[in-house]
Amino acid sequence: MKITEIETIPLRLPFAQPFRISQGAGRETIDTLIVRVHTDEGISGIGETQAWRRQGSAELIWNLVRTVKDEFEPRLAGRSPFDIGGILKTLDEALYNTLYAQAAVADALYDIAGKAVGLPVHKLLAGECRDRVRVCGLLAMKPTVAETLESAQGFYDRGFRHFGLKIGVDPKQDLANVRALRDRFGDGVVIRVDANGALTYDDALSLLRKLEPYDIDAAEQPIAIWDLDGLAALARATTIPIMADESVSTDHSLLEVIRRRAATVVQTKIAKNGGMYRVWRLWALASAAGMRIYPGNHPSTSVATAAVAQLCAAWPGPLLEGVFAVGVSGALAADVVTDPLAPANGEIRVPTGPGLGVELDPAAIERFRIDR
Repeated sequence: MKITEIETIPLRLPFAQPFRISQGAGRETIDTLIVRVHTDEGISGIGETQAWRRQGSAELIWNLVRTVKDEFEPRLAGRSPFDIGGILKTLDEALYNTLYAQAAVADALYDIAGKAVGLPVHKLLAGECRDRVRVCGLLAMKPTVAETLESAQGFYDRGFRHFGLKIGVDPKQDLANVRALRDRFGDGVVIRVDANGALTYDDALSLLRKLEPYDIDAAEQPIAIWDLDGLAALARATTIPIMADESVSTDHSLLEVIRRRAATVVQTKIAKNGGMYRVWRLWALASAAGMRIYPGNHPSTSVATAAVAQLCAAWPGPLLEGVFAVGVSGALAADVVTDPLAPANGEIRVPTGPGLGVELDPAAIERFRIDR
């Protein structure tokens, strides 16, 4: 079996409500790229990435398209889709720091491999260790505490018991939100906070110390990507465990976090970290260092959500309840597969069909694509 073509499908998907984090304005839409890799035996595979345009991501949707078509496709034509590691090495050598573009291609290759042998991807990785994955409800920034509580109650009523609260703009409201969540739900929920790198060291330390009495499970990326020494100092100065997200792109960057003891939790994302192949490597490294693993994603369709679910199914060790299903849990107003993934009782059931276990919906693709 040989690769013949890489098809790019750029999409603009609506958020159900304006999506706001600490960096940048609220967004009405997200630009998503679906890649479909074709082979000479008629089997095709799909993968997903995003033009996120926040800390750690400078990609635009058309940069991703041109990278895949102009640089990746000529180098993949004629190669076996099973040669995933070798192909990614080739792409690294061809164009440095293209993890966002590589992610969709790499996952499409896994999708082909699973379809070729009639098995879900997790069976190819390490077998089935779990058939469903508990997930975390992401609480985006809201204007008032009451609206934050309303969002949290909606998740709670759907069976979610883990919340990821966005912080980093107004420390007083951050504290009020956390206090209100703990007052409303007591010890029945796990609360994590995420500043997306927006705070200075002093502001982060002040806020985290005020949050300590509220049993925060982890504080995600409180300060900037580049300030690993600051993260390490925070980790020593607060009782709240520190999570690295934007600071971790490659295995080399994770090694630096580990060496400096800058975090004890790591979040991975399909797009940010270059797809399933590289995320699995990061998990192995983090596990060896005694770090907790938090499976994440940018707001994604069922394609990238399924990719993380397949990884979780195959992973034999413990995993935190991550936000990898944020898109299909309500952040996005639409999906692009025939049978969308959706959490039930706060869990995502791992797809059991061949490959990633999801198929594109042609009508939805036509509705949201932006290249025609």
